[in-house]
Amino acid sequence: MVEAGYEVVLIGRKPLTPIDEPNIKFRELPAPKNRFDRMVRLSLIAFKWAWSEQADVYHFHDPELIFVGLLLRMFGKKVIYDVHEDVPLQILSKSWIPSFLRPVLSWLVRTIEGLVGRWFSAVITVTQPISERFIENGCRTVLVQNFPLLEEFPNLRPDVDDTSEENEPFVVYVGGISVARGIREMVEAIEHVNNCLGIKLVLAGKFEDARLESEIQSMPGWKKVRFVGWVDRTRLPILLSKGIAGLVIFYPEPNHVSAQPNKLFEYMSAGIPVVASNFPLWKDIVERHNCGILVDPLKPEEIARAITYLAENSAEARKMGENGRRAIEQYYNWEREAQKLLELYDELSK
Repeated sequence: MVEAGYEVVLIGRKPLTPIDEPNIKFRELPAPKNRFDRMVRLSLIAFKWAWSEQADVYHFHDPELIFVGLLLRMFGKKVIYDVHEDVPLQILSKSWIPSFLRPVLSWLVRTIEGLVGRWFSAVITVTQPISERFIENGCRTVLVQNFPLLEEFPNLRPDVDDTSEENEPFVVYVGGISVARGIREMVEAIEHVNNCLGIKLVLAGKFEDARLESEIQSMPGWKKVRFVGWVDRTRLPILLSKGIAGLVIFYPEPNHVSAQPNKLFEYMSAGIPVVASNFPLWKDIVERHNCGILVDPLKPEEIARAITYLAENSAEARKMGENGRRAIEQYYNWEREAQKLLELYDELSK
């Protein structure tokens, strides 16, 4: 939006990576005391600050801010609800919600989103299934998919610098580390990979909690893991480009099956093949472009076989990586998607 000439004000919690864009005014919300405090006090602060800006367009993506968006809309403001996740499906997998309540809450959120979505100036969605849900409810819906920036992922694959500290062959996982994202299966799979190949698993991200981190580090396969923690966006393309493959081994939970995870496209952007869960949506992308191998995410032995195959067939693995990169350049990049967003803003800000 800044590049298009808009004055941008961002209201939110402190980001993991500092915002170094001088043309973005950032107003940092205070740390919440608990979940209730976050939903009530912080929402009221967000509304107060948002109203004080008297912006032409308001754009929010946290479902907890729906009522803030509705208040702004009631006062005649133009408001976009940006739906990055299928929240009703997410609720079905929330461990902190009692299992008997999940279906009821899922239905309630789906109903609320459908009703209030009609009041907003527009609803932006990130996947086709989410779009269809809002279109069915009569909401003005624009599909803007969250694909990588080409400029963030220069095609480093042909001339990777092999002088770095990480000279051992490795497969890589980037992102939040949790049970539902397959951490146990990934660590167990790397244990099954033949030691003669010398392949490591590089984990770049943050564990869901300290207890899970301790549990995973006690697994036999941890000796073949290199945990690098959170990786800055500037370092991520170099790390990925040196890998044999990128892993995206999510469990077949409702909100995963219909999602398009960023990491899938980031691996493709970096020119490395993917080893991905065999969900229909992901299968369509991976098989159509021949850019990786699909596996049952609950079977570590199958994941290990995919890793072994790519390690032992480097020419074919490289070809898969090139196919993925080509698909990003032609179809799955932010430069193409940004135009849809700009057109919507141009219309609403008039």
